[in-house]
Amino acid sequence: MTTAGKIIQFYQTLTPPQKLPEHVEILNPYKDVKALELATQFYQKYYNDSSERIILFGINPGRFGGGITGVPFTDPKQLVEVCGIENDFEKRAELSSTFIYEMIASCGGPEVFYRKYYFSAVSPLGFILDNKNLNYYDIEGYKTLFTKHVVSCIRTQLKFPCSGEIAYCIGQGQNLQFLKEVNDKYGFFKKIMPLPHPRWVMQYRLKRKDEFIIEYKQKLGF
Repeated sequence: MTTAGKIIQFYQTLTPPQKLPEHVEILNPYKDVKALELATQFYQKYYNDSSERIILFGINPGRFGGGITGVPFTDPKQLVEVCGIENDFEKRAELSSTFIYEMIASCGGPEVFYRKYYFSAVSPLGFILDNKNLNYYDIEGYKTLFTKHVVSCIRTQLKFPCSGEIAYCIGQGQNLQFLKEVNDKYGFFKKIMPLPHPRWVMQYRLKRKDEFIIEYKQKLGF
């Protein structure tokens, strides 16, 4: 089975952590037939091989990006305009996706970038509270709730294969702290390197966006 097949199999068998608060809604795009088909097209296009890649861990998918398309950091607009994968979803630009695909373009485009890297998330499933995106670490007791789930997901993804030498954490606050705690205990990666979160850049440091794209390129070796 190619890496593409392993990724799709992983997403199809995802189950949320147990004992989540009842008021938290789970965002699982892979339960949607259209999103699963789009994700399958994407991974068959860029990951139809058995090469080792390096993981970049986001937080969790949101309602307007990966939570719609099933592809992390990829909104419907970027999916068709950059990746060439047609879709019927509203072509609404999502901030993180916009930054990520500008960065990918500066690295040589998706064919070049995805040959070396694989986007995931500490929680591959998203969460919604009161019709708004919810980060996993904003759920009370998240460390107890999520540790077993995160460990299982990382173990599976390392078999795609993904590198155990280094991983990147997108988000330099609680996401980084939790990922490092898990890694310190289980030793999945020799090194975890932080990267600024695209949404933070686009919301609060937009005038310096090019600086942060350069930071990504330098840290990722482009």
